[in-house]
Amino acid sequence: MIFNPSAPPGFRPLFPMTGVAIVTLTLILTACGKPPAKGGGMFGGPAPVSIITAKAEDLPIKLEYPAQTQGIREAEVRARVSGILIKRNYVEGSKVKAGQSLFTIDPSPFEAALASSEADVAAAKARAEQADRDAARLAPLVEAKAISRKEFDDATSTKAIAAADLLAAKARLKQARLNLEWTRVESPIAGTTSRALKSEGSLISGPDILLTTVTQSDPIQIIYGIPDNERLKLRRENDAGHLQWPLDGRFQVSVVLADGSEYKQTGHSDFSDLRVSRETGSSEARAELPNPDGILQPGQFVRVRLSGAVRKGAFRIPQRAVLEGPQGKFVFVVGKENKAEVRPVATGDWIGNDVVVTSGIAAGDQVIVDGVLKLGPGAPVQVAAPPVAAPTETKLGN
Repeated sequence: MIFNPSAPPGFRPLFPMTGVAIVTLTLILTACGKPPAKGGGMFGGPAPVSIITAKAEDLPIKLEYPAQTQGIREAEVRARVSGILIKRNYVEGSKVKAGQSLFTIDPSPFEAALASSEADVAAAKARAEQADRDAARLAPLVEAKAISRKEFDDATSTKAIAAADLLAAKARLKQARLNLEWTRVESPIAGTTSRALKSEGSLISGPDILLTTVTQSDPIQIIYGIPDNERLKLRRENDAGHLQWPLDGRFQVSVVLADGSEYKQTGHSDFSDLRVSRETGSSEARAELPNPDGILQPGQFVRVRLSGAVRKGAFRIPQRAVLEGPQGKFVFVVGKENKAEVRPVATGDWIGNDVVVTSGIAAGDQVIVDGVLKLGPGAPVQVAAPPVAAPTETKLGN
């Protein structure tokens, strides 16, 4: 690697010269009988360079994070009554409707309990009717003082007790009917079933036993985390007016699958958690996408891309123009008298093969793109190429 003696301390060219280049340069210098001039071209004249003219732009950016899919609804199927599981009523992995029977608990004990409750209601109803008749017969007698007031009060109390007993019997009857209905274990939502966790003949002790799950995956949710350091950085840039968020903070969302392909459906972000996880140091966010073909399945690991934000008044230059020294990154610009000047810069996002410069250059600066390996501070330069165009999509994130 050849070092320019006039380059800044710690200057590291991005493309080191090979041994062949060193030998060739040595032969040329020997033939000329003199070393190259300081800071100039190979034979001492101005170094030929190509430039771009810095122009402030509003650049759309993309934020990218690792994510995981989950169904918009994931319901656990549990029996509400205890008993013996006698039948599975669905095909594992199939789609089911809300209210469709998935399992059957042996209904025989509950049918008997229902019959007993119906009998209890009939008996309670008969007692209540008898108490009504007794109280009705005694009412005129107490007015005529043919019986004591106590006798009439006792009859009235018996009527009230009988009415209450009837209500209690009806409540037990209702519970017995519910228990019988609950032997038909139904799906609470429409979706796709998982495997059955209990087989026929198993004793189901009640709601504590999970039988299966049903997942609704259209639309599907994408759960991702925004690192706290990046969240703070974006917020500071937004507060300073360097970033503009999309309307209502709803980003357009696309998904990159595990094989690198992009999922054809897009959606929008719909939730951002205030809390920062102690385990991951990130705040959870969520997006929702259509999934009519079932390509996305709950639990998949994907990457999520958020678009809709705009970086205001930024500059983009080719990455090869940015060098790095012990004091950080810098570029060369064409200064007074066509001499190279060093400008420390702060960089941000990538835009294809370009990089966004957030500070260090101003609109109109002529940034040297090619020929930087021959330069040092104050080296004379000769512009040899017009400005270079660049793509416009910015990517951020992990």
